[in-house]
Amino acid sequence: MRNLDFEPLYRATVGFDRVADMMDRVLSNTAAQPSYPPYNIEKTSENAYRISVAVAGFSGDDLSVDVKENALIVAARKSGEETERNYLHRGIATRAFERRFHLADHVRVTSATHADGMLHIDLVREIPEALKPRRIEIARGDEVEAKAVENKTVEV
Repeated sequence: MRNLDFEPLYRATVGFDRVADMMDRVLSNTAAQPSYPPYNIEKTSENAYRISVAVAGFSGDDLSVDVKENALIVAARKSGEETERNYLHRGIATRAFERRFHLADHVRVTSATHADGMLHIDLVREIPEALKPRRIEIARGDEVEAKAVENKTVEV
């Protein structure tokens, strides 16, 4: 694995420290990522996403979905006391978990649904008007002079 030095990025940019910290955290994380529960992240349209988490064995009351500081936190805890059963094979895990997803700026969770053992979380990226691209009209030189003359005559 390569070691990347982000020091030049810190020296040459302003305001990108969160991005550099995120890259540093992702690249330096040598611990194995938990694989439970399995999940999918899909792009449903240009500015919409869906996270689907397999939560077999959990009811809607056992699940929680929270958003804190640009992080989506999905957690599950079995609430009821399960009766003692004698399993010959137990392949469906219902152990407690907490899964975190880091959200980009302007990404908002719109809904969460639980059906057929799947938890679906819908997200949308809402770009503020100030950040959307806009076209600036280019005036010709003689139009600018005419408008300047009109403005002066009105002010008198």
